[in-house]
Amino acid sequence: MNITIIKRFAFAALLLAAAGCAKPHSAVTGWNYNDPKNGGFEVPDYGEQETGPNLILIEGGTFAMGRTEQDVTIDWDNIPRRVTVSSFYMDETEISNVNYREYLYWTARVYGGDYPEVYNKALPDTLVWRHHLGYHEPLVELYLRHPSYADYPVVGVNWLQANDFCVWRTDRVNEQILIREGILRVNPNQINEDNFNTDAYLAGQYEGLVKSDLTDLNPNSGSAGTRKVKIEDGIFLPRFRLPTEAEWEYAALAYIGNTQFERVTGRKQYPWNGHITRNKDEKNKGDMMANFKRGRGDNMGTAGHLNDNADIPAPVHSYWPNDYGLYCMAGNVNEWVMDVYRVLSPEDNADFNPFRGNVYKTPQRDEEGAIAEKDSLGHIILRPVTEDENKDRRNYTKSDNINKLDGDEAEYVQYNYGVTSSVNDKARVYKGGSWKDRAYWMSPGARRYMDEQQRTDDIGFRCAMARVGSPTGFGKHKK
Repeated sequence: MNITIIKRFAFAALLLAAAGCAKPHSAVTGWNYNDPKNGGFEVPDYGEQETGPNLILIEGGTFAMGRTEQDVTIDWDNIPRRVTVSSFYMDETEISNVNYREYLYWTARVYGGDYPEVYNKALPDTLVWRHHLGYHEPLVELYLRHPSYADYPVVGVNWLQANDFCVWRTDRVNEQILIREGILRVNPNQINEDNFNTDAYLAGQYEGLVKSDLTDLNPNSGSAGTRKVKIEDGIFLPRFRLPTEAEWEYAALAYIGNTQFERVTGRKQYPWNGHITRNKDEKNKGDMMANFKRGRGDNMGTAGHLNDNADIPAPVHSYWPNDYGLYCMAGNVNEWVMDVYRVLSPEDNADFNPFRGNVYKTPQRDEEGAIAEKDSLGHIILRPVTEDENKDRRNYTKSDNINKLDGDEAEYVQYNYGVTSSVNDKARVYKGGSWKDRAYWMSPGARRYMDEQQRTDDIGFRCAMARVGSPTGFGKHKK
């Protein structure tokens, strides 16, 4: 080979090596990132969002939200409409009794001494199993706590309790991440306000048992040379929460399993293909696809061949998952979603991530603008945003947007929710059908509502989480 060509190859290799060793730098200023000599502006080497425990990535997209079954109730509250849902994460299963008992145990251990009301507030209502003319006392006594029911979905929780569980789970998962990353030590002696809370930590109001804080590259930060984790580090996961109605319905239908390019090859009536409730595969032909009530007095079929093998809720990993890998998105127990119920939500809501129920809040601050001290339970105190704070905004002005466009706003009062009907601002949507419902309610588009403080033996929940960054993950369909 010509010596000149060899020299050129060697020089090119040298340039590539130098480029590989070069520090990341700003495309607009040319200054190096992560360099204390340049002021220490940090840009972490970040890949993509970590998948939290029990979560599955639900790749978002467009779909026809609403009725996939005939409207036998003639409510006209689920008129089909095309919407888009962003990618998000959802629990593979419903929250089980053992999951919820872990929450109860932690609450009793941390707050039980001085604030027993916190534990009592979290307790499910086991009396929901009672019936005037039915004998269900064994379920009252055993369903929540007996190990035989550990993997069965928790019931008797209202909408507010489900949200409190999501807050607790966010903090426990993020605390575990900090321990895993060597930033905090395990602290089993947390009590009252001295417990890890993500918002309090980010506001600098929780210290914890520090093992090794992050190195602070800011040369003006003082002599300590370390700092706490920030949102910009990408270490914390977003909040756990209930899914919106649109997210829940989209995840249940799982059209990803019968889509070629952008063409959906068949609309689903249930979370599986076909219009029947039995398995059509040769191996499991005739088996029930979900846990529901086939007819009056028939919860599970005939002895010797129980049709769904469950007279009450079944374990959370029962039956076949849908094409996203989610279990029991039809039947077993109904599930709370975030939305406030309105008949005309399908018409009023945005077509991108539709949701009714926004109440915007901001942290309470002192006179100097710093976030106020946390409350006695270790949480940051929040307050509604004021119209004065939003006077220059074009997208919203009020804190509470639940009544937007529904005829109940102050300037358009037409009727009084809660007085002239059973629907008010505390009416929350639940979906999915249950062990005591007929097949009709297993259609993902079906929707019902209940007051957020009420509980039943057929409503549970599962958690969701926002997906940040790429909707599919950088390892898939990268463009």
